[in-house]
Amino acid sequence: MLQTIRDNSQGVIAKVIIGFIIGVFALFGAESIIGGFLGGNNVASVNGEEITEQELAQSLQSVMTQMGANVQDFDEELLREIALGQLIEDRLLMQAAQDTGMTISADSLDRQIVRTPQFQVGGRFDSEMARRTMAAQGMTPQTYRASLAQQMMMSQLANAYASSGFVTNQEIQRLAALELQSRDFRYLSVPLANRSLGEAIPAEDIRAYYDNNPAEFTAPEQVSVNYVVLDKNQIFNEVDVDETRVREQYEEERDAAVANIERRASHILWELGGDASEQELLTVAADVKARLDAGEDFGELAREFSDDVVSAEDDGDIGYTDGSVFPAALEQALLNLEVDQVSEPVVSEFGVHLVKLTEYDAQTYPEFEEVAERIERDLNSTEVDELYFSRLETLANLAFENFDLQGINDELGLEIQQSEFFGRSGGSTNITSDERVADAAFSDDVLMEELNSELIELSDTRAVVVHLREHRPESMIPFEEVRAEIAVTLRGQREREMARELGEELLAALEAGDDISARLQSESLSWIEREDVRRNQADVNTEIVRNVFQMPAPEGAEPLRQGFSLNNGAYVLVELQAVEDGDAANMPEQQRQQLTAALIENQGRMSFDALLRNLQAEADISGLAMGANAP
Repeated sequence: MLQTIRDNSQGVIAKVIIGFIIGVFALFGAESIIGGFLGGNNVASVNGEEITEQELAQSLQSVMTQMGANVQDFDEELLREIALGQLIEDRLLMQAAQDTGMTISADSLDRQIVRTPQFQVGGRFDSEMARRTMAAQGMTPQTYRASLAQQMMMSQLANAYASSGFVTNQEIQRLAALELQSRDFRYLSVPLANRSLGEAIPAEDIRAYYDNNPAEFTAPEQVSVNYVVLDKNQIFNEVDVDETRVREQYEEERDAAVANIERRASHILWELGGDASEQELLTVAADVKARLDAGEDFGELAREFSDDVVSAEDDGDIGYTDGSVFPAALEQALLNLEVDQVSEPVVSEFGVHLVKLTEYDAQTYPEFEEVAERIERDLNSTEVDELYFSRLETLANLAFENFDLQGINDELGLEIQQSEFFGRSGGSTNITSDERVADAAFSDDVLMEELNSELIELSDTRAVVVHLREHRPESMIPFEEVRAEIAVTLRGQREREMARELGEELLAALEAGDDISARLQSESLSWIEREDVRRNQADVNTEIVRNVFQMPAPEGAEPLRQGFSLNNGAYVLVELQAVEDGDAANMPEQQRQQLTAALIENQGRMSFDALLRNLQAEADISGLAMGANAP
């Protein structure tokens, strides 16, 4: 397959087709082409409200992103159905929230946006970072606010149900009776021993086990590969930065740092666009400036007058600038201010401002000797990065262009190494244990066509290309090689059977009222007495505790008996003597609070799930790919 692509990708027709595709994308843009496929077709309707194909595509992309690297293992139609189901649920919840009169205020949206970590730089909200992040998600500020409002409203609805649960004392008592329940019992364990040593394992049984369990004796398909590794760390030995370059870099950094003066500012903003004209706003700003000059507090006046409600809550603080962050008019005003001084009214595209300089930080720079080592290290890293990425590209091209690894060895000097044999789940070395290497080694290109693999980036600093060395198909291990192993397995099974048989014999004798003391002594067995054992008791075998707590309480004075095998093959015989229910009064307060919180959370979740089921049952839902949900 890959070789066919190699052969044909150089043809004239292929180049014409590729050129045509590039031309179309250049003329119309990828978005217009893709939009033609996704354009406005409706895929479902929820109570008359349409869900578009474009919304489904966005939801599908979100589902695939959440699933991460394993998304390719799922059927695309199934993922599409999941995405559509999520859209329908969201639409139902949004409609329910609107029907109940829920709203999200603009101030709540502003606070949520400002507090979003992805929109912050150095712990402070950055409007440019917010716009870039929204754009990366395919949203404008307006569509992001609308989407956020919907999410907050649905969350508000969910929280209303989640916080509506309550727990009675009777419920706490019932749970405490189970949670704090204790049991008195005694048990004896019949371990695996050497009871079958006098019995020979029949040869025909060994052969039958081999014939009846071929999967246990099938050697899996394996490969061994040749490979080359490009290691970024080894390139450091090739790079040597002289002192002249270090000094040049030092001077550049020093000049940039000294020139980088940071100022911190606060402002009071009157936005343009309302009923008041620019001149009227300038007059209001001048009056407020006079009050500031008279000694009134800037923060108080910011909270009283500023249309920038977010900064007003922080005394008007709008953060730091290096001369390029704020509008040009504000930057110019700051140049002429001393610390704590307030400007005259300033007009920008956002409105009329009073600007206050709150901090002024002129940078200094350390001497050459203090930073020379760091600069040399940075220069080394930069050069190594350039060499590594250049060779990475060359390695990828050589892997595609050559039919083995020799050409890569000749051009890049990378040693051709051999791996151990390993299966489809990977091997034991750092290289072959990586699932991407195993996948490549068993791909059709490498395994069937014996071509080089594509470049595999194991990490940010290592990449590998593999080529098939030897292939071992799946095969049965010869009987003689596993005869002894099977005999051991069969003897182990027989020991388990004999332990169970002895345990069941002792259990039957007890139920019949017989005295088993002599038999226990001959088998070197003894009872172990336990009292007040709780469900989570750590000093008793967990399998024994689990089985004991699954037994019903004994009636009267007669103990209840039961036998069972453990995972290790031992057989355990239990006599349950008494069961005492727990009492909520004896429950520690912290445990009681945790139990109460868990019950309330569970009730709230059940209430919310019931709401969703009810909305789905009563809704008019129709559309494509609805399956069983279609009306």
